[in-house]
Amino acid sequence: MNSIEKKIMFRYYISLTFIVFFAFILIGKLLYIQFKEGDYYRSISETNTIKNFILEPSRGNIYSDDNSLLATTTPRYEIRWDSKVPSESNFQDKKVVLSKGLSKILGKNFHFYLDILNNAREEGNRYLLISKNLSYSQYKQIRKLPLFNLSSLKGGLIVESKEVRENPMGKICERTIGYEKKDPSGHYIRVGLEGAFSHFLKGQSGQRLKQKIANGQWKPINDNNEREPTQGYDIYSTINVNIQDITHHALLRQLEKYQADHGCAVVMKTNSGEIKSIVNLSRTRNGKYYEKFNYAIGESQEPGSTFKLMSVIATLENDNGISKKLIDTKNGEITFYEKYKVRDSKKGGYGKLTPSKAFEVSSNTGIVKMVYENYKNNPQKFVDRLYNMGLNDDLGLTIKGEGKPLIPYPGDKNWSGISLPWMAFGYGIKLTPLQILSFYNGIANGGEIVKPRFVYKIKNPGSSTIKTYEKEILNPSICSNTTLSKVQKMMFNVIDKKWGTANKIKNSQLKMAGKTGTCQIEYTSEETQYVSSFVGYFPYEKPEYSCIIVINKPNKEIGYYGGEVAAPVFKEIAEKLFVRTPNDMILESKNYSNYFSKSENQINKYKKNKISVIPNLIGMPAMDAIVILEQMGLKFVLKGEGKVFNQSIKSGSKVNYKEKIILYLS
Repeated sequence: MNSIEKKIMFRYYISLTFIVFFAFILIGKLLYIQFKEGDYYRSISETNTIKNFILEPSRGNIYSDDNSLLATTTPRYEIRWDSKVPSESNFQDKKVVLSKGLSKILGKNFHFYLDILNNAREEGNRYLLISKNLSYSQYKQIRKLPLFNLSSLKGGLIVESKEVRENPMGKICERTIGYEKKDPSGHYIRVGLEGAFSHFLKGQSGQRLKQKIANGQWKPINDNNEREPTQGYDIYSTINVNIQDITHHALLRQLEKYQADHGCAVVMKTNSGEIKSIVNLSRTRNGKYYEKFNYAIGESQEPGSTFKLMSVIATLENDNGISKKLIDTKNGEITFYEKYKVRDSKKGGYGKLTPSKAFEVSSNTGIVKMVYENYKNNPQKFVDRLYNMGLNDDLGLTIKGEGKPLIPYPGDKNWSGISLPWMAFGYGIKLTPLQILSFYNGIANGGEIVKPRFVYKIKNPGSSTIKTYEKEILNPSICSNTTLSKVQKMMFNVIDKKWGTANKIKNSQLKMAGKTGTCQIEYTSEETQYVSSFVGYFPYEKPEYSCIIVINKPNKEIGYYGGEVAAPVFKEIAEKLFVRTPNDMILESKNYSNYFSKSENQINKYKKNKISVIPNLIGMPAMDAIVILEQMGLKFVLKGEGKVFNQSIKSGSKVNYKEKIILYLS
């Protein structure tokens, strides 16, 4: 062997030694991993291929005061198929019948489903989408089909469900019911009752074990969940669906008539503070209205003339005989600091007025002179009275987003020489519609202000009540009984007397009390706009409900005064509820039928006579139809909103009290 061959062999043995040595090291490392670190790496592998997924629980329901559903969670199902699971014989025997069944349930052609099943089988698709967003009844039908009625380990059916929040009432009361959702950053946005009571509604999450398959998809391992989600608590609200429907459509009609930008209406139960209806409607570019923002709770703005009630109370409480003095409105204009003018809507003014009549005709100059002459030397005393009545305090609502009241105080940076006279007729201050209503409700309630309530109890589904919300008094006495009786009479005269600003809504069969408001906004710009409002209560002798209507930016060419734009909404709501009130609240009258619409006369006919056949409800407003059905003791379901265009049981059919009648509205 020559020297070259020796060198080659030497290198060969050296390389072989290194290879053998490296092989021993590799084998040793594999044995070490297998016996010493095997559990660790197996857990990593399982984590990457098998993991628990969070199952969101079903949120609790939100109910109205009569247990009608306002918000509920409905399961929606997604159906997929693992084509590798069924045996070849099973698949070939049942694919045609399965395809026909899917076609019948889901609507597509039989060959469509047969083709996708065959293609999935050929390609080995383990996660074929059959259909999604299915109802429970559709899911149950599919679950009974051949092949899919087998266990997931034999038939390959994959079912995944998700919870979808639905409002059976549609758009009505949408903003107050609210919602809870995540924004792109992961933070929760909580609105209305859904947001305020989310911690009760949300329940506890569950878990489901899934395995990672091809294309990054995850397939459930078992038919059952590892931990079942627990449904949230149910919320029982004070909202009444019938009153809500009345309020919604009464406000909507007036917004459309006056082409207003937006508006709100609230009906409150006088003694308890329960909110029976709350409507907030905004105008879209195409002239339609929908609920976008809760103006009744969140929009703080200058109230204008509805604040005159507070000014009159504060002045009468000064007890210097002011109620017996005449106020000279002169030519209907007062000037402060040579350039700031207060004017009456009536040109030339009202002459000399008593404080009560100044309120009833809504004289700006009369109310301003009354307040200014009594408090100009001590404006702090006037504001202190407003504060003592609770006007500078928020209501502490359960629903988030309440606007902060603003009542300026002498010495504040925004206080000036014209603050006192401007406050007297509702400018330079800010209140929300609900804050104003709560004060007026206090007048109807004998001087006692109660906190508005949206919820009266929280209940565990199928179990006992876990929390109740009782009446809460915010101020036991707004003012003296003497002042209270005087302003109650003034509010009655606003509607009852021919000179009252709301005399047009007078109904001799239903006595009402209230105050109009016509407030200028954007008055510093070239185009002044208006807010029309009315707030009051009824029946006057024994108040059951208080109500506020606020309509923002009506078309000025059509009308803008509160008595013209807002008060008719109040009247419609009051009269509708008046028909539905117990008999002891209805005043006797031979001419009763002259004051209500044709449909309401028909309601009375059904009240007096027991009808044994289904009436013809087509063409009626939903509320009128509901009243008739309730008087007959029939169960019903509403679909849509507006007037009845069809009914599930034909008119003239014999009444079956066990059967529900469905009213289709448009």
